[in-house]
Amino acid sequence: MGCIKSGIMGQIVGDALGLPVQFISRDERDLDPVTDMRGYGAFDMPPGSWSDDSSLILATMDGLSESLKMANHEENLRLHESIDYEMIMKNFSAWLNEGEFTPYGYAYDIGGATMDGIGRYDNGCEAILSGGIGERDNGNGSLMRILPIAFYIYYLSQRYLFDDVEKMGAAHDLSSLTHRHKRSQIACGIYVRIALEFIENHEKELNLTLEELIENGIRKSKEYYQNLNSFKGELHHFDRVFSLNIQNLSRDEIKSGGYCISSLEASIWCLLNNANYKDTVLAAVNLGYDTDTTACIVGGLGGIYYGLEDIPSDWIEELAKLDYIYDIVNEFDNEISEIID
Repeated sequence: MGCIKSGIMGQIVGDALGLPVQFISRDERDLDPVTDMRGYGAFDMPPGSWSDDSSLILATMDGLSESLKMANHEENLRLHESIDYEMIMKNFSAWLNEGEFTPYGYAYDIGGATMDGIGRYDNGCEAILSGGIGERDNGNGSLMRILPIAFYIYYLSQRYLFDDVEKMGAAHDLSSLTHRHKRSQIACGIYVRIALEFIENHEKELNLTLEELIENGIRKSKEYYQNLNSFKGELHHFDRVFSLNIQNLSRDEIKSGGYCISSLEASIWCLLNNANYKDTVLAAVNLGYDTDTTACIVGGLGGIYYGLEDIPSDWIEELAKLDYIYDIVNEFDNEISEIID
């Protein structure tokens, strides 16, 4: 299950690469492109610092690990019954309010929708009902942290029979902790469906191309959502994704702000227009604006596809609290291994 480590490290490295230049325009990035790990900048943090993106990924993995420890692993286990969303949300609250899962003991770079969702939870709302459902609640704050559920779904599916409704529902519910709008759920669902293709390609050594894997994931997502009346009204927002033409768009046509669809499109575009992990995440960072999150989102898929060995080792070694990161990743990996072995 080596792709868990490569995917998560791919995300955290991408986050750290983008954090110092967050909020800066594309024009400025073109004048001073990022080519290596930097420090300071937007949040005056040393090189290797990571943001809320990575904190919430780690908090999610820790919650999923605890879920596995407590689940009743009978042969008829249902996916939603195995996930303790309250536990994950408690971790999110501990991150925001107590500085848990952070590199320096306090939370920073906090998205508005994420803060609001945690606030609702802290005030007594049920975890999967805490996310906002307004038009403006469609930032990329759930998309950036959704990848761990793809590993959870894929590997537990080696032991249990989960249908597509359960798999996509898990992605939707995890998004809903902070982002409950259908559009955010679809963005997370498409990303998870693509990630599942990447994981299967790695595990079964299928040697499919990036184009084939992404096309398969998008096609399966489209077929799924088209059959659900509750999502049909949102599908037109994903026309560019479903067209399978993202690769051929010009860089000027790719947006890189904090909107979930922009981040999904930018991630697909960066993957399809580069040939290794390093170039992929640097392309994401140099799109400007929400640099850490774009690079984090695409870095997870790039890490799975290219492997841990393709992520520059000096970038990994520079990450803040690297041993702490590995402890959480390894525990997640070990808990899954115990279930499926």
